[in-house]
Parts: sequence; C-alpha cells; structure tokens
Amino acid sequence: MTSTGRFTLPSEENFAEKTKELAELWGADAIRNSDGTHLDESVLALGKKIYSAYFPTRAHNEWITLHMDETPQVYLLSKRALAESDTVDVSLMDGFFEEQLKPNFDADPHKYWEVVDRTTNEVVDASLWTLDEDTDTVHVSGATPMHEYTVSFLAYIIWDPVEMYNHLTNGWGDKEHEIPFDIYHPATRKFVFDTFEQWLKDNPQVDVVRFTTFFYQFTLLFDQKQREKVVDWFGCACTVSPAALDDFEKEHGYRLRPEDFVNEGSYNSAWRVPRKPQRDWIDFLSHFVRANVKKLASLSHEAGKEAMMFLGDQWIGTEPYKDGFEDLGLDAVVGSIGDGTTTRMIADIPGVKYTEGRFLPYFFPDTFYEGNDPSIEAWDNWRKARRAILRSPIARMGYGGYLSLAAKFPKFVDAVEHISDEFRDIHDRTDGEAARGVLNVAILNCWGSQRRWMSNQVHHAIWHRETYSAEGVLECLSGMPFEVEFISFDDVRNGIPEEIKVIINVGDAYTAFSGAENWIDEKVLTNIRRFVDQGGGFIGVGEPTAYQYQGRYFQLSDVLGVDREMCFSLSTDKYNEKNDDHFILEDIEGALDFGEGTSRVYAQGGHYQILAMDGEYSQLVVNEYGRGHSVYFAGLPYSPQNCRLLLRAIYYAAGMEQEMKRYYVTNVDTEVTVFQKTGKIAVINNSAQAQHTELYIKGKCAYVLDLKPGEMRWVDDMEDR
Repeated sequence: MTSTGRFTLPSEENFAEKTKELAELWGADAIRNSDGTHLDESVLALGKKIYSAYFPTRAHNEWITLHMDETPQVYLLSKRALAESDTVDVSLMDGFFEEQLKPNFDADPHKYWEVVDRTTNEVVDASLWTLDEDTDTVHVSGATPMHEYTVSFLAYIIWDPVEMYNHLTNGWGDKEHEIPFDIYHPATRKFVFDTFEQWLKDNPQVDVVRFTTFFYQFTLLFDQKQREKVVDWFGCACTVSPAALDDFEKEHGYRLRPEDFVNEGSYNSAWRVPRKPQRDWIDFLSHFVRANVKKLASLSHEAGKEAMMFLGDQWIGTEPYKDGFEDLGLDAVVGSIGDGTTTRMIADIPGVKYTEGRFLPYFFPDTFYEGNDPSIEAWDNWRKARRAILRSPIARMGYGGYLSLAAKFPKFVDAVEHISDEFRDIHDRTDGEAARGVLNVAILNCWGSQRRWMSNQVHHAIWHRETYSAEGVLECLSGMPFEVEFISFDDVRNGIPEEIKVIINVGDAYTAFSGAENWIDEKVLTNIRRFVDQGGGFIGVGEPTAYQYQGRYFQLSDVLGVDREMCFSLSTDKYNEKNDDHFILEDIEGALDFGEGTSRVYAQGGHYQILAMDGEYSQLVVNEYGRGHSVYFAGLPYSPQNCRLLLRAIYYAAGMEQEMKRYYVTNVDTEVTVFQKTGKIAVINNSAQAQHTELYIKGKCAYVLDLKPGEMRWVDDMEDR
C-alpha cells in the first residue's frame, strides 16, 4: 500500500485527472507549478497543499520595458585584441549572446569601464580610448604594438537567464522574453513589493510561496550560438550597478575596479582564491539582499502563507551558511537534488523549519523523449541521495517540470512510486533522526563554512561533475558515518578545534580548494604540523598544500610523505617501491581508480609506505608523523570502491582502526547507517545489481545479507544482545 505525505507534485493546466491519479500513486500531499506551467481551478480543487512559484524580479515586462536602465547588470570582459600598430579596436560583444546582454552606454563608460593592456597588466588612461556605440567598439590610441588589450564593460541583462535557459531548452518559440529587474533601484524595489502584496491578495489559494528565488542570478552567460559560455553557481558577477558601486565606495572607503569582477576572465569563479574586494562585495550584497528577503518573508506570513526559498536561480546574496540566515524568517528551503553532496547542501541548512529536495530528472523534453528511459536517472539519483538522507534527512521530496511528460513513461512512474515510499519509510523508522557520526572530519579550503557542501558545483546545482577529486571526496563523505565540518585557513590560524580528528585538503594547486598562498603562511603550517604530531590525521588529495616555495611543491610534504616532481629536482634520484599490504586496502578488489589523478608524485622521508604506484611515481601513500598519520591520494573520483578507500583512510588517519567494525559491511557496494535512538540499522545497496554483504556489529558478524538491486534493508541493532 502506498504511504502518503512528504511529497510535492508538479502539475499544470488541463491535467487534473491524471494529477489526482499520480498524487495518489506517489502519495503527494502538495502540488506546485513550475516555470512555464499554471495550476487551473480543477487542479486546485484536488484539496492538496498548494505551492506557487514566485519570481520577484521577472515576468513583469510592462514595468521594466519602461525602465530598461534598471535591469541587472554584469561586468563583461571582451576578447583580447592584438595591437599591430599604435591603435587597436576592441569589439565588445564578440562572443556574447546579444539577446541576453546589451552594453550599458547610459552610465559614463570612462568612469565605470576599464581598458587594460594585458601584456603589462596596466590600465590604459581613459583619455586614450573612445567608444563607438553604433558598432559596439572601443578605439584605443597610444597602444604598444604586439600587446594585447581588453575592455571590461558594464552590460544590461535583458533576458532573464533561467527563463532563457528554459525557453531555449523547451523550444518556447515566440513566447515573450522575460526581462529581469534590479531592486537596488528604489522605483523598481517599490514596484516589486507593491506587486507582491497585490499577488498575495489575489492568490488566497496558495499555502506556500516558493520564491524562485529572489533578486540576483548566479553567473550564467551565453555565447552568440546560444550555448552556455560562463556558468558559476556561486558567481556574483550579475549583481552590479553604478548605484551599488558608488554606495559600496561610500561604505567601504575604496572603489571597486571592473577587474575585481572579471578577474582576468575567471569572473571570480569559486576556484579562484577569494580576495578582499570579492569578500567585501559579498558582504555588501548579502546585507542588502537579506534585508529585502526578510520583508518578503514577513509579508508572506502576514498573508497566512509560508515562505520557501529555492536554493538556485537568483539565490546570490542569500548565503544560507553565512551567520544570520536564521534571522530572515524563512520557513523552508528547497533545492535541486543531484547527488549526495547537493542533498547535504540543502539538508544541513540551519534556521528553517524544514528542507525539501527536488529530485531528478526534471520533467523536461531533454530527458522525457521517445526512446529514452528516465527511470535510469531517477534510480541513480535516488541511490546517491539516499546515502546522504540517511545521514542528514531532508523533510520532503518532490519533482519539477511538466507532469504530462512524465506520465507518458510508465517505468518512470513505477520508479517514483517506489522511491517516494522508501523516502517516507526512512522518516517513519527514524522519526527524522540524523545519524550521529563517530568522529569529526574537517574539509579545509579558502571558503570554510560559508560554502558548506557547496564548494564544487560548476553549473546549476543539478549538474555535478564527479570526475574531479574535490567533488568526489565530498560525494563520498555525504553518506559516511562522520560529522563533517568545513573550515577555512583563518580557522586554522586561530587554532584547530579539539573535536576535529582528521583534516582533508583536496583540490588543484593554486585554487581556493587547495589553498594557494595560504600554504606559505607560518601559522597554517605550524598549527597543522602540531595537530598531526600530537595524534591528528591529515588526508591530502590531488595537489594538497601545493605552492612552489623553498624547494618544495607540497608545503606539508613532511607530513604527507610525498612531494610532486616539478622538474626542478630531476637530478635527485628517488627510490620508490610499493608495499600494498595495509589496513586501507582490505576489502578492496580490482584496480584502483584515481581518476584524472595528479602525476609525478613521489614518496619521500623515512616513515612512508606506498600502497599504489603508476610506473615510478606514487598514487596512494600513507605516512607516520609524530603520533599522527597522513594519507595521500593522487585523485579520488566518486565510486563505491573509493568511498570504502576513503572510509578506511579516515579511520587510519584518526588512529581508530579498531573502531571501524563496530558497525561495518564488507561489500564496498553496500553501506550501513545506525540510528542510536530507535535502535534501527539501515543497510543499503548502492548499485543496480544484487549484492551479498556481511554486517558487523561490535566487531562480530551479526547478519549475512543478500540484497536486491538498490535495496535498503532494515535490521535491529544486536549490539546489546
């Protein structure tokens, strides 16, 4: 029998009967609309809780077409132009989508734009360049031949990026382009709040206002072929305006440069080490955004409705892991579930009454088309999310898009019936309890807790690249029996908290995730050395502690027992030999997968052991350092086997090998989660094949289990028997 509740179903016009059928089958207690759909009276009459997507800063072209200087703006960086004489012309819009972006000629370009000689990194004096508005070209005089020049210029965003994406994906044809607007301008801000108050009066049937989202879109820029050009789910590029830049200068005492936004063409991607101007802008923007979010939440409550935030689209400035988020008065956060990492990103958000996950696939024609089997993605998505839900539960689940598309795929309909029942079963058996971790593990990077579980998305939250080590490590950790913290280098400088047993540093050299110049800071180095020397654990993946300095590439090569050959020490012989008999490799069968893996890493020192090699170089190394231990992985993409490798590596690094089999399953495709309060144990099969596994409790085999593909089996805790 189908259980009910905790499920939000998307619907649309003229689809009431099928909506009712699927609501009963999937146990839905709430119905929502999606971008491009509308709930008619027959759907509303089904008696379910009603969510309505609300877009505060779009879908009102009647206003913004009269105020086109109040759309959001973005600093764009032109292509580089080579000067072949003492003059050079730089094309502004070459490579950008002109239906999305339009140069801002209204605000004085000589005040707000910047021409840079990229060969010398010198700013060209404003008197040496002129603008031709008719051809979108900047003419530079006094140029140095064979130098390259760029222009950083302000542009209006004249097509809402998410509506544009949905429009292009679904082929909406001649549907009017929705123009976004920027509430930093007082007149537009008043319009937004007046419009929302009227909407609340006009929509008494709505129970939950699903803000999708608020005011500023993450960086999503397209090229002239309508392809994604720059995508950064954390990017604050699309948040600028001359008025905000001027107010920032008054508040902070210095003026931001265009370069502080385009950042040599990286647009301050999450991989760049955040500098003071970027951090100050995030603080400035967050203060403004949060104040206005709080007003929207209060208006919702006054109208007797819940206020829910979608963690996506225009989420920039809300910063859910920044102190004070709980003061906004939001009732809930919903976000797209792409895997275990995005599940934890939503589930761990503090200061709201409940969280909800929008599962994949989205009901769009790019997935739901003849000949495709969307159930494959649904099951894969669920198996990854389930690991994390058992560790940190979201309260509700649902889907989005066109229900009429999904209804045409019976196999998918059956899959969702099983998934929704299993989701509710987890809550019924655990009473919403989060499983406690056996030890504290800290991810160390430049962002720290501000980007908890958020560190590595490169697209919308639903698109997640697991081939990179940083993302692989987070995905593994999302379902592991540990308390996971995120700490910054400033946290380390101030002293490593006593509860932390293992620190993990993972990422490519010179990125925000590895740490770049933080690794030549004496306090960082000595505090981590002291931590490990006194019994702590340190795990490095990829290029941890990387910064070429004082003859070392890995600045903690003494702790890690490895360094990387940068061709400066080729004349020094290295004698590396593999010895793969080790605690970490027990239960592991077959070849190890280090993904793209860092190359030319060699072991060094007197206390290392190499567990895996690629030719003469090392891929997996353990090391003893004082009373502590370290582990180095050349790479760690997500896979069940790599989850097991990391699990064992953490226990080893923490010096807690004897504790691992207190609760343990032998098959790497299976995992176990223990709920102390209820005395329940969940064993899950993370694969699409049947698996045989043994469950250990208190070091002894307590159950021998044969699990069906993807099965979750509940057993009783026999520890006290």
